[in-house]
Amino acid sequence: MPSPQLVSETPLALAEVKAILQSVEKRDESLNFLSNKAKEQQEVFATLSKGKKDELYSRLTGLNLTRLKEEHYCKIIDFLPQNLEELKVILQSYPLSLSKKDQESIVAAVTEVAPK
Repeated sequence: MPSPQLVSETPLALAEVKAILQSVEKRDESLNFLSNKAKEQQEVFATLSKGKKDELYSRLTGLNLTRLKEEHYCKIIDFLPQNLEELKVILQSYPLSLSKKDQESIVAAVTEVAPK
């Protein structure tokens, strides 16, 4: 039995997962059980297209917030917080503290790009 090796690990937003699953489905014509479950989940929860996701990601990284990492950006893009309370709920699982000004700038960037 082959032993797969982990080459790299990067967090993905749901819009990226959708694009990857579509390319795998075109290549293989059918998905396995776990891939089908992932596809069902992203169909329910993914609200942004890949283009909108890229636009929001560039706006968030353009804020130059040094405390945010790639995984934080992905969570923000997946959940699209519309106010400060929603942003706090999303980031509460991380040992992260942001100033109110930074939080407001994140929410402003999300509300400019994301639909309500």
